[in-house]
Amino acid sequence: MSQRVYFLAHGRVQGVNYRYFAQKKAAEHSITGWCRNTESGKVEGEAQGDENAIKSFLKELDNGPTHAHVVRLDQESRDVQDGEAQFEVRR
Repeated sequence: MSQRVYFLAHGRVQGVNYRYFAQKKAAEHSITGWCRNTESGKVEGEAQGDENAIKSFLKELDNGPTHAHVVRLDQESRDVQDGEAQFEVRR
């Protein structure tokens, strides 16, 4: 069953390829959605996919890429959306 989740990554997550890491991991798990930098130095986004895929994806986001240091990953449920084909990095 599909689910959608909003996430907000805190820590050293900008300037370390975090958004592109998220995009790559989303593709590996067949997840759609988006992510972007916030003005407060965090990365936020929404991810949609199979429940188990979302769990694995969020676990990888919590670890982050090599040069990132994620101190907290907030999550909130969202309504599933139709029509998304991929996971995009927004600016």
